[in-house]
Amino acid sequence: MSINRRNFLKASVVLSTVSLLESNAFAGYSARTNCAAKGAKILFQGDSITDGARSRNQDWNHVMGHGYAFIIASRLSYEKPSMKFQFFNRGISGNTVPDLINRWQTDTMDLSPDIVSILVGVNDTSAEIDGKSGFTTSSYASNYRSLLSDTKTWLPHAKLVIGEPFILPVGKIKANWDKWREKISERQLAAKALAKEFNAIYIPYQTYFNEALKHAPADYWIWDGVHPMPAGHELMARKWIEAVNL
Repeated sequence: MSINRRNFLKASVVLSTVSLLESNAFAGYSARTNCAAKGAKILFQGDSITDGARSRNQDWNHVMGHGYAFIIASRLSYEKPSMKFQFFNRGISGNTVPDLINRWQTDTMDLSPDIVSILVGVNDTSAEIDGKSGFTTSSYASNYRSLLSDTKTWLPHAKLVIGEPFILPVGKIKANWDKWREKISERQLAAKALAKEFNAIYIPYQTYFNEALKHAPADYWIWDGVHPMPAGHELMARKWIEAVNL
C-alpha cells in the first residue's frame, strides 16, 4: 500500500508472518534516542485509546482528548516551556491499520511531524475474532509495514514510536480470554519486529500493564479490558516519556 502521490491501496506487499512471529528476539526492543528539538511537532495516532474523546477543532480544553496523549502534552509543556513543542492528536475511535492508511496523507503527512507515535491493533484483533475478512495477523503486519515504509520515505527525519497493543482480562475480553490473548500476542510480536526493522522506539505496554497487576487488579488499570482507567493512562504517559526520552 502506498501513501502520498501514489495509490494508497496498491495491495501487493507481502510480509511473512512467520518471519515476524518466529521468535521473541526483539522483545523489549527500544531504539532510545533524544528526539527533543525546539518546536518539534509530536503527533499521536491510533484508535479510541489515543482519541480520548478529543474535539475536532482548536479548542484546547479538549483538542488532545482525555487520555495518555493529553497527559504527555500537559507534562512536557509544563516542564519544558522553552522547547515550544507542538502536539497533535489524530486518533480516531474504532480505527484499524487500514483506517489509518486511508487517512494517513491528511492526518499525518500533511502535518509534517517530527515524532509520529502510533498505537493500533486492538480493533484489528477484534475484527479477526469477530470473523471479518481481511483482518489476519499477516495483513496487520503487511499493512503496518507499508504504512511505516511510506512514512519514512516521505518524512525521512521523523522519529517513529510504536506502542504495543494491549489487553487485560476484564469484561468481554475476559470472557474470551484465550482467543484474545492468542491474537493480540501475534500482533504484539509483529509490532516489535516492525519497530526493529524501522529503528523505531518500541513501548511494550502489555509488559507494563502486566507488571502493574502486582499493585492493583486489572479493572483498576483498564476498565473494559481495552480502554485504560485514569491510572492506566498515567502509566502509559510515564512510559512514553521515559522511552522517547524527552
